[in-house]
Amino acid sequence: MSNIAFIGLGNMGGPMAVNLVKKGHHVVGFDLSDSALNILASAGGQTADSAVEAVKDADIVISMLPSGKHVAELYSEEFIDQLKPNTLLIDSSTIDAVTARSVAELASSKGCKMIDAPVSGGTSGAQAGTLTFIVGGRQEDYEKARPVLKCMGQNIFYAGTSGAGQVAKICNNMLLAIHMIGTSEAINLGIKNGLNPKVLSEIMQKSSGKNWSLEVYNPYPGVMENAPASREYSGGFAVDLMTKDLGLAAEAGLESKTSTPLGNTALNLYRMWSDAGNGKIDFSSIIQFLHKEEK
Repeated sequence: MSNIAFIGLGNMGGPMAVNLVKKGHHVVGFDLSDSALNILASAGGQTADSAVEAVKDADIVISMLPSGKHVAELYSEEFIDQLKPNTLLIDSSTIDAVTARSVAELASSKGCKMIDAPVSGGTSGAQAGTLTFIVGGRQEDYEKARPVLKCMGQNIFYAGTSGAGQVAKICNNMLLAIHMIGTSEAINLGIKNGLNPKVLSEIMQKSSGKNWSLEVYNPYPGVMENAPASREYSGGFAVDLMTKDLGLAAEAGLESKTSTPLGNTALNLYRMWSDAGNGKIDFSSIIQFLHKEEK
């Protein structure tokens, strides 16, 4: 059993912390939301009034925060000075690789170990303990973190040095956005030309256009019972979150002088859809944007 401090108990971090409690770990959580703290407490975890209080006796610190700015603010020199030597820091936020490398370097200079470990799998994966973790950092720190990550996830990948987990995550999500838009275009084209969306989806699933969006996350309402599209695009992965990740991919492309024309197009489409007031619904709702643009 480990003494774990968990900072950030939102839609992802909350269920992750609860799963650690269920696996027998001693978890002290901190969040700005009282309701998030209450959920952890009701599951058997402990809560703290500040991040510094949460990490007082921690061997492992896990964070799940909204942006790179929040991560940099948390892992300040003053905060890290409060930690025990050799404390393992696991940041599961999705942020830019530059910030991930910077905070890992600071942690190392202070005698701590740090990995970036962004996740894939959404809120359902967080609740079920089936997340995918994509880890960047030193190999030995990855090996130390792996048993804890297995309490919250099913698939654990080592991507490389610090920041590599973040790069792999944004590459995956850029591809996800591109094939969701492509899938939506294809279904929309078929409907406009008289095809049944369910029949067309079945055909494409067995053909060379097969992809994850068709198999698991069909964007057209009623085609797939458990997909967000069939519950008015509630739950799932929000448009604003996809827009954020596409922005990170665009930044990485500029920094590395890499051409990402499809990624940039996807970013522009999702930004427009978000600006139209759809930022909180599922990203598969982009198919509705195509419908609206044709009117």
